[in-house]
Amino acid sequence: MSERLQLSIPNGWFQVAYRDELDAEGVLPLRYFSEDLVLFRTRGGDVALLDAFCPHLGAHLGHGGVVEDDHLRCPFHAWEFDRTGVCRNVPYAKRIPAKAKVRPWHCVERNQMIWAWHHGSGEAPTWEVPEVPELSDDSWTSLERRRWTVRSHPQEMGENGVDRAHFQHVHGTKNVPESELHLDGHIRRAIQHVKMRTPRGDVEGEISIEAHGMGCTITRFTGICETVLLLSHAPIDDETVDTRFAFSQNRADAHTGVAAAVVKEVVRQMNQDIPIWEHKRYLPRPMLCDGDGPIPEYRKWASQFYG
Repeated sequence: MSERLQLSIPNGWFQVAYRDELDAEGVLPLRYFSEDLVLFRTRGGDVALLDAFCPHLGAHLGHGGVVEDDHLRCPFHAWEFDRTGVCRNVPYAKRIPAKAKVRPWHCVERNQMIWAWHHGSGEAPTWEVPEVPELSDDSWTSLERRRWTVRSHPQEMGENGVDRAHFQHVHGTKNVPESELHLDGHIRRAIQHVKMRTPRGDVEGEISIEAHGMGCTITRFTGICETVLLLSHAPIDDETVDTRFAFSQNRADAHTGVAAAVVKEVVRQMNQDIPIWEHKRYLPRPMLCDGDGPIPEYRKWASQFYG
């Protein structure tokens, strides 16, 4: 646990790749959750995520490993592992050691992305990654992507969404956005009534936010230019986050200056937040005042994702 942030890696679903980053029989070395991992796709198109190191002599399966049919073959001695991590073949041995296995991780391919489930106690997923219908609708644009590596934590980054006062003082918004917060199990929903900067000046709109845990958030912009943003804050370790933004917009609005301005404004605000996140300390008992927003409620909701 980081001394500065004092938060462990949360449980939940987190994006670890885009679908098009992993071809048929492709292999991708990854680093998430303070673990070295290997992602691969079988010839049949299924994806699997395993611990990276071969139990034989410790070779990294993601560096030089190859897929043969449904198995991942180690680059060192050609031991073969299936999608569940079980060793199915040792080409020079008469008998496979009974404990020859690497740990498998739950993963799913959804919304043109690949998601991994992390749980500190190794428990199975307790909810599903939601479908975002716009991302499979031809009347919406292909994904416009942004990515950052941030020295922070998913809880800290998510807290900005309920920290009303910072919008004026960090982002220069004219007014503190009015918002409504609803908490329902692992889901956090909020609606904000905002004014967005556009080439036509400030335009009134609405932003609806739906967070499924701390790793998967769907944000929809209406009244300005119909836009959906799917974002993930995936922990590389307990003080480093791989943040991915994926925007899609209704094609009827997508070629207007307003459409580009929505993306530009979201990215501008993200870039303004990063220096603060990277140098602040997490305070378990902050000195709050009226007007700060529902930070205590957010933190209570977030506490369910540890352990």
